[in-house]
Amino acid sequence: MKRDSNLIKKIADPDNLRLAFWKAKKGKSVNQQMLLYQNNLDSNLHELRESLLNGNVSVGNYNYFTIFDPKERVICAAAFGERVLHHALMNVCHANFERFQIFHSYASRIGKGTYAALEQARIYQKRYAWFLKLDIRKYFDNIDHSVLNRQLSRRFKDKLLLHIFKQIIDSYHTSPNKGLPIGNLTSQYFANHYLSVADHYAKENLQIPAYVRYMDDIIIWSDDKNDLLLLGKEFQQYVSDYLKLELKPFCLNSCRKGLSFLGYRLYLDRVKLSNRSKKRFTDKFKRYTVYLNSGLWEQDVYQRHILPLLAFAGHADTYSLRNKIINREIKN
Repeated sequence: MKRDSNLIKKIADPDNLRLAFWKAKKGKSVNQQMLLYQNNLDSNLHELRESLLNGNVSVGNYNYFTIFDPKERVICAAAFGERVLHHALMNVCHANFERFQIFHSYASRIGKGTYAALEQARIYQKRYAWFLKLDIRKYFDNIDHSVLNRQLSRRFKDKLLLHIFKQIIDSYHTSPNKGLPIGNLTSQYFANHYLSVADHYAKENLQIPAYVRYMDDIIIWSDDKNDLLLLGKEFQQYVSDYLKLELKPFCLNSCRKGLSFLGYRLYLDRVKLSNRSKKRFTDKFKRYTVYLNSGLWEQDVYQRHILPLLAFAGHADTYSLRNKIINREIKN
């Protein structure tokens, strides 16, 4: 496949940088970093353009915080200027990453996402008798920098761009030469691309017909459970040898007993929220309502948070649950 070249000029184009600024700003709470950047926008974008053209970008200015949603995760938020850089890069590089994706990879892709992955998994649940769930152990923490840099060099031949990618990758580590920060736009693209070679191996070498991946959550289906185990072991060996990743213990089960996937529980005739997702939905709805009623949030901020939450619950059989919680909060 032909590698893309001469992309830095497109990335450093003033129109692209201005678009990157607006994307970095969109949907974010106003903060001092953003305001300072915006107040000197022309100067900051000119500086970013110069740094891109000379290949020395400012990276690694991270703010760390922990969330419990649903499990404990350390989020690494880049400074606002770095977020503009990340958007500038991916505005142009998105198409190249996209071309290498298989159809049934669903994370960080336009027109895909959680609900598309969920719908395809539902189709396979009804069609096959068994499923095998393959999860990567501490995926973001164990992505190998050397392997990732080699992968990127196969997709891009612009040396200046590859140098910038390497600076971003090397700005963070969980152990020597390992790890990507959760929370960065570039991390989403890099992490999704890292496993895309395994997607191709699964589809083209192992010839798995029913395969869905959402980032590091991978499901395969078959009518033969022994065949699934053999395929799982070959896939496990591949990601160990070529990607230096470790799989968690296999989860093999009958489709009739239900599949836990992306916060849902998929059965042959219905979709339920997982117990953890029910608790998250209840807790968040209560918290958001408190923020609204106390005046901490305006109505537009409340809607921006509550509508995706209701949409998430609405993709499962939760009519009674939603009514119960909404009526209870109204009474309170």
